Amino acid sequence: MPSPHTPELRLVAITACPTGIAHTYMAAEKLQQAAEAAGHTIKVETQGSIGAENVLTAADIAAADGVIIAADKDIDLSRFGGKRIVAASVADGIHRPLELMERTRTAPEHSATASSAAPPGGGRERGVVYKALMNGVSYMIPFVVVGGLLIAVSLALGGTPQAEGGLVIPDGSPWKHVFDIGVIGFQLMVPILSGYIAYAIGDRPALVPGMIGGWIANTGALYGSESGAGFIGAIVTGFLAGYLVLWIKKVKVPKFAQPIMPIIVIPIVATTALGMFFIYVLGKPIAGVFGALTSFLSGLTGGSAALLGVVIGLMLAFDMGGPVNKTAFLFATGLIAEGNLQVMGMFAAGACVPACGMGLATLIRRRLFDEQQREAGLAALFMGFFGIAEGAIPFAAARPAQVIPANMIGSAVACGLGGAFAVTGAVPHGGPIVALMGAIGGVPLFFVAAGAGTAVTAVTAVALLELSDRRAESRAGATAFSEPVPVPVPAGVAAGVPAGVAAAVPAGAPAGVAAVPTGAAVSTGAGAAASAATAVPPPRSALGGALTCDTVTTALVARDKSAALRELADLLGRSGRVTDPRALVRAAEQREELSTTALGDGIAIPHAKTDAVARPVVGYARSETGIDWGAPDDVPVRDLFMIAVPERMAGDEHLRLLAALARKLADPGFRSRLSAATTADRTLTVLEDVA
Repeated sequence: MPSPHTPELRLVAITACPTGIAHTYMAAEKLQQAAEAAGHTIKVETQGSIGAENVLTAADIAAADGVIIAADKDIDLSRFGGKRIVAASVADGIHRPLELMERTRTAPEHSATASSAAPPGGGRERGVVYKALMNGVSYMIPFVVVGGLLIAVSLALGGTPQAEGGLVIPDGSPWKHVFDIGVIGFQLMVPILSGYIAYAIGDRPALVPGMIGGWIANTGALYGSESGAGFIGAIVTGFLAGYLVLWIKKVKVPKFAQPIMPIIVIPIVATTALGMFFIYVLGKPIAGVFGALTSFLSGLTGGSAALLGVVIGLMLAFDMGGPVNKTAFLFATGLIAEGNLQVMGMFAAGACVPACGMGLATLIRRRLFDEQQREAGLAALFMGFFGIAEGAIPFAAARPAQVIPANMIGSAVACGLGGAFAVTGAVPHGGPIVALMGAIGGVPLFFVAAGAGTAVTAVTAVALLELSDRRAESRAGATAFSEPVPVPVPAGVAAGVPAGVAAAVPAGAPAGVAAVPTGAAVSTGAGAAASAATAVPPPRSALGGALTCDTVTTALVARDKSAALRELADLLGRSGRVTDPRALVRAAEQREELSTTALGDGIAIPHAKTDAVARPVVGYARSETGIDWGAPDDVPVRDLFMIAVPERMAGDEHLRLLAALARKLADPGFRSRLSAATTADRTLTVLEDVA
């Protein structure tokens, strides 16, 4: 009970972590337990991957003496005006809940003009550059998809074939308005990318300069260029705007001016400075590059058609709408008026490759892409059919080091083959739709060139993405997995081998040989025969059947994180539900790169959403020595749970398993019973308590 000198507090709190939900719920449980022990009352809103739960009402907030924000991501604080707020990391919510509660007594009151908070030191996550880029891409994708599909649909349904080939939508047609709406979507996608990159860095004051800066970057006429800087220019202006706003925020201003800084002063100053800088400093070099590339292409027209095609392909795929792409397009367009149709034929063959290639990549290696990217991949295939290369921009913006080279190589192949095959194009457009409408000379060879380029882009992109994902594993020099060791087993013993072990017998193994993991004991003799004759009870399980005795071990051999993930993947493999152990490990390692899955108190829950497993599966392993997992409390991890679910179940079963474990592990009594269990069977008995 609280002493008379420390009166009871009425508190509200929000817990949130940037990716999974384990830390979110652990922090909520710890805050509730600490409040109950101290005699305080608290209501905790959790903002996890499944959305906000136990949402705070206006009445809850009005009655509260203070607010605790235990989060590793931005939280909107606009509803807490006038309340004392303590902002901390989610790890502090787990390990120092009572300290956070006491700090609310003296915390400063929140100003209504401050919109959000991100606590310092919020865990080991990817850098701000990566998160800002992903933020911009996630907001940009709907504009790319909507704009591109509207343009493609309007051309397909409202376009009129012309005598010289190609499609034109008549003025006054409803489809012309649909086309124009699609163009608006495309025009907005670049400022949206720039604006939300800036927003992720500098918060709301950076949104306006980021968006206006992106529009300037994409409008070449403002700085004397025939083409804008495209999505690459938008990335530049987004980061410039974000960091410029952060710098301006550090400037000390009089107290009376502070309320107008985020809504008037900062946006105006940052927008003006960024716009003038781009127009007068960055714009001139872009215009110069445009002119130099045009001169370079003019010098190649008298040489090899295939070589010119390779150069055209490299240029059109480099920035997909930026100055390099537009140089190649305008160069090919200008030659049509001079009677040279071959350069446009090359361009037309390669125009579909970036979008179609990345769309194909999402189909042949789905696990390399998240759900939003897979949906964008289907839209990209459709856009590529109409020669809209911008369908690949979301992928290029998210992972430029892998996607842009793949696009360039595939487009170079397509355009180079188009030049070698003497394909011609009569209208300034590309993609299969132009060939079907009669604007291409040499249609069969056109499709050979475009198809080859698309395949090369898809295969190259997949290879580069997989290589990037394996980089951490390669650096560790660990590519081999522990395999079951074939040992001779006397007659009659194989029948007594557990199902998870018997299933691991290699195909083609000699009769009487069972695959037994290293260190496993094999019973022989009369005892084994008697055991085989005994009726076997139904297999026990926990977590809805996802965890069984086969996926539990109390003797983890690994001494580091990489080795532990591989050993856990092998452990899950005993269930028969893992189809690709290496892919499972890669998915778990990618999740660890986002932020550590260690919860503190010697517990970690590595998890993966991957089609390398056929059904949900959970494993438990105990390390006697402890493993450095980058835990927030720096305590070595001894208790490890690994969760793996197929991609299709990522939104429900994955979160249910995580939440169930996180809530139970917040109970000290449960953790004590788990630590006291010395065998797999006793451990499973404890874990059966998890709902």
